[in-house]
Amino acid sequence: MTSPASSADAVPERIALEDGRRIEGFVDAGYGAVMDAFAANFVERRDVGAGCTVYLGGRPVVDLWGGIADARTARPWDHDTAAVIFSCSKGLLAICAYLLAQQGRLDLDAPIARYWPEFAAADKASVTVRQAMSHRAGLPALDGDLSRADVLAWDPVVHAIEAQRPLHLPGAGHIYHTLTYGWLLGQVISIVSGHSPGGFFREAVGYRLDLRAWIGLPDEVRGSVAWMEPPLPDEDSEAAREAARLSREDSVVARSASMGGAFGFPLEDGVVSFNASDIQAAEIPAANGISTAESLARLYGACVSNVDGAALLSARSLEDLLAVQSAGPQLSGLPDDGARWGTGFQLASPPSQPMLGPTSFGHAGAGGQLGFGDVDHHVGFAYLSNQMGGYGDARARELTMALRAAIGA
Repeated sequence: MTSPASSADAVPERIALEDGRRIEGFVDAGYGAVMDAFAANFVERRDVGAGCTVYLGGRPVVDLWGGIADARTARPWDHDTAAVIFSCSKGLLAICAYLLAQQGRLDLDAPIARYWPEFAAADKASVTVRQAMSHRAGLPALDGDLSRADVLAWDPVVHAIEAQRPLHLPGAGHIYHTLTYGWLLGQVISIVSGHSPGGFFREAVGYRLDLRAWIGLPDEVRGSVAWMEPPLPDEDSEAAREAARLSREDSVVARSASMGGAFGFPLEDGVVSFNASDIQAAEIPAANGISTAESLARLYGACVSNVDGAALLSARSLEDLLAVQSAGPQLSGLPDDGARWGTGFQLASPPSQPMLGPTSFGHAGAGGQLGFGDVDHHVGFAYLSNQMGGYGDARARELTMALRAAIGA
């Protein structure tokens, strides 16, 4: 399944799986192991529908898709099928923040209250933009009662954050801000740019790179979005059992993922909650981004190289975002999985999320989604699936390891 010399001129080939589903797309010479890993995800790891794209030096060298986008109708996954990317959305928001910083409009080390004065209430005057982007703001969950309508309306959450007292001092440690990250950084972006975070993303990045990626899904593209399937069973490990326990109980972990019960996450009545059209149409910038695999890889490719004339991030920004800001055990009590955080991005964290190495940055999403860039190797990578995986899901990791072998990382 090898492309001609120019990937842009490649003719899609097809591989038929035993159950009749197909894999389509191309890989450049030397990337066959990535295609093999992609096929193995269907045969061995229960993928339903998925896409995987790799940009290298500004051009695609892998672009694969296959399976079923919607098991209810048997609609096939095609090149333009988009999927909910969950927390990969945080990377989109972080790129927006760095673009504003490069324009001199946003100082990441300034207090959030410089841009959003009402945020200073309840002992938050010293919390900086960088601390919020590094999960150190002490605001992973909110005490106030919020309805689903409140969460989808934006302003009620903003006002709840203004009234919220931090759970800990910013310097005391970190807790993953599952959903509040999106309003914390998104409100700053909105004030500085004059656009909603999803609107700024489209204006500054989406149109520029011709991306099929959104925070706040337009009605006209809804038919191209995959139907997400409930998570597969978790692996049988102590870490998985402890994570599941904290997610079930009235803990910071549980409250941070459901906004205090405003909606079920990831499931409501056995259905993935982010399949709902009202949730997809709203702006929940930490979690409800929607993208194709090709667009997510193209975005990260443009962060580390020139893609069709667009080079998004400066060398200074790339150096800054790779500096570790948070690592080690979280104050929430979640098992330490070795995750490390730069400013706004996850960094390579072997063995759970190796990416390509020390100059990789990006973000994973619930259920197995992954997008990242790598500075040294000039790579943009994305894997998206509509079959949510369990704790310790291996699909993106196997694709990453195949890519590492292909480029000698």
